[in-house]
Amino acid sequence: MTYQETLQFLYEKLPEFTRIGEAAYKKDIHNTISLCNALNNPHLQFKSIHIAGTNGKGSVSHMVASILQEAGFKTGLYTSPHLYNFRERIRINGEMISEDAVVAFTQQAMPLIDAIKPSFFELTVAMAFDYFAKQQVDIAVIETGLGGRLDSTNIITPLLSIITNIGWDHMQFLGDSLEKIAFEKAGIIKKEVPVVIGKMQEESWPVFIEKAAKENAPIVVAGSNHSVDHFYWEKGKLVIKIKSGPSSTFFELDLNGIYQCDNLLTVLSAIEQLDKAGFAISSPAILKGLSKTKKNTGLLGRWEEISLHPTLVLDVAHNTAGIEQVLRHLQQIHFNKLHLILGMVKDKDSERVLALLPKQAAFYFTQAHLPRAMPATALAALARNKEIIGTTHENVNDAIAAAKQLAMPNDLLIVCGSIFLVAEVDRDRWETHPATGAN
Repeated sequence: MTYQETLQFLYEKLPEFTRIGEAAYKKDIHNTISLCNALNNPHLQFKSIHIAGTNGKGSVSHMVASILQEAGFKTGLYTSPHLYNFRERIRINGEMISEDAVVAFTQQAMPLIDAIKPSFFELTVAMAFDYFAKQQVDIAVIETGLGGRLDSTNIITPLLSIITNIGWDHMQFLGDSLEKIAFEKAGIIKKEVPVVIGKMQEESWPVFIEKAAKENAPIVVAGSNHSVDHFYWEKGKLVIKIKSGPSSTFFELDLNGIYQCDNLLTVLSAIEQLDKAGFAISSPAILKGLSKTKKNTGLLGRWEEISLHPTLVLDVAHNTAGIEQVLRHLQQIHFNKLHLILGMVKDKDSERVLALLPKQAAFYFTQAHLPRAMPATALAALARNKEIIGTTHENVNDAIAAAKQLAMPNDLLIVCGSIFLVAEVDRDRWETHPATGAN
């Protein structure tokens, strides 16, 4: 098979959560165990870091990987879903897995696919682990899909576990309370493996403490040794002043969302734990890694400005916690009128998200083109119940065009609500300018 034929086979043969939702979700890790057993357990052949959380896990994963790369380590990075290219999910030192490697693994795994009948995600996890083992990475940063306890990635025993935060998302799988969601995320806490908790929250903290005590796992809260003094934007970078005891350090991030302040605290705590584990990571490597995260890892869609006058921002925020962070960012910047280009998937808590949004904004409802997407007309109807009125558009690029036609040069346009919506933005059509910060 060619690469394109291989991708077509994977998408058509294997149930994919991204596209169809709940029907593709497997509530156990037995398939992944069986796959990796048959592949000589590649996940046991490299060191790893495991990252879960409702929001921020993607940014934290990429920042940690960028720092490790700058420190001279051959660094694997597994994340999901992808925006534009399947190969984005599996990288080593920022370079995507080759098309030939994808084809070769799939052909090798054909008998396993027939026998085990894995999901798309289960197979891609096995593909990543197999690739990292064969390429002999020094360490791999592994992001969970959803949850943690029953996530396919949870067959690893990492050097470090990280849980960024707990919020309302995937409740149909993870539970109808923050405590239940925290219990699922806490499933990545392993025996005697340190865990960094990105945010101490009333509902989740007792859950994490109990699980860490049961596993005899040292537990650290991000921010216990560091705090954000202040931040500002300069020359396309978010500059954050961090206080660490009596000393202070300025960090320049090429990720411009102010929610990266919280993520930075998590990353710094993680690096401290990796240092204790024997990974020599210098201060220059940390500074350089943070300033080149996008360049080193290819991360997109985190408060990403792609054009000016009016400013057009892409952000993959898709749940209440993510949207709250976007709104927090809006309070820190200057613009005339807000234009929100919004699309969501059916299994998200759309009503809870809509209740947060500023009614004075101009709204353009649209949808990604996959079965799981909520039709724009349905989203608009839910919005009307919240006294939010907007127009509907067949696709995100039509919505952007409509917003640009009405917007003034000092207005702000934001595409958000779904990573799959951001993935359908025609960058060649709209991108006129690299990100330059937010002020």
